[in-house]
Amino acid sequence: MKAFAHDLYTYPLPPGHRFPLAKYRLVREGAAAVGVAVADTRVASRSELLLAHSEPYLDRVEAGAFARREELALGLPWSPGLVERARRSVGATLEAAEEALTADVAANVGGGTHHAFSDAGRGFCVFNDVVVAVRSLRGAGRIRRALIVDLDVHQGDGTHAAFLADPDTFTFSVNGFRNYPFRRVPGDLELDLDDGAADDRYLDGLARLLPQAIARARADVCFYLAGADPYEGDRLGRLALSIQGLSERDRLVRNALARAGVPVCVTLAGGYANPIEDTVRINLTTLRTFASPSSRGDRAGSAPPSPAG
Repeated sequence: MKAFAHDLYTYPLPPGHRFPLAKYRLVREGAAAVGVAVADTRVASRSELLLAHSEPYLDRVEAGAFARREELALGLPWSPGLVERARRSVGATLEAAEEALTADVAANVGGGTHHAFSDAGRGFCVFNDVVVAVRSLRGAGRIRRALIVDLDVHQGDGTHAAFLADPDTFTFSVNGFRNYPFRRVPGDLELDLDDGAADDRYLDGLARLLPQAIARARADVCFYLAGADPYEGDRLGRLALSIQGLSERDRLVRNALARAGVPVCVTLAGGYANPIEDTVRINLTTLRTFASPSSRGDRAGSAPPSPAG
């Protein structure tokens, strides 16, 4: 499987900041061992970013003209490096989506920035990579219908808002109910879980609803946000999935999409475990799972791949 990365472009953060910037480099360094070839990505152009964002918002991002409340909502201090890296994160999803249409699967070693709205960045998300990619592929005549399977623990409010009136994009998510964002935007199909929900509750709900999402979407491509933050050791997650449970989640998604013949662009989305190595291990297991041949069994059959690390 081929993946695209933007980790060589970095930006300053205050000491002790909870955004795990080092994760992306560590995942890239481990990718070859799990069967993933990683390439540096390109910059998303302004015209591509305008597929998801308003001109006034892009102007403020480029100029660093955020009001204090905007920077607080984003959760990251503005810098030229932040803008460069955010543009390359979108570029990675654009390249991975194109690759997925020809190779059936590809990944962005990052991405999944689903809290970014047309006119605002929020929750560590400057630009919405998946919205840009869906509209780019559609505008180029490469796809008509898209499915978004968002298994980051936080609801993808920015993505839902972008596709609220779009009948050709179907959004499915499994969310921590009492977690961020606290003002929700409805998706097409959602499962909300209480704090502390563990493997069985999560996987049973996913196994029940994912086939419905695939059938209703009738998609030409799927964007899978494989968040590591449902993990029991995640600082911001509040659910209680084990590493093995997250591995089974990924296999379930992979197998269901393969049976339906839907290409998939994987993005790694959020993950805030302490130690950071747990998030890296989860991300590498996701990449290994999608780099491996699919099987017919969702929750039965062979054991999950051994986590890296």
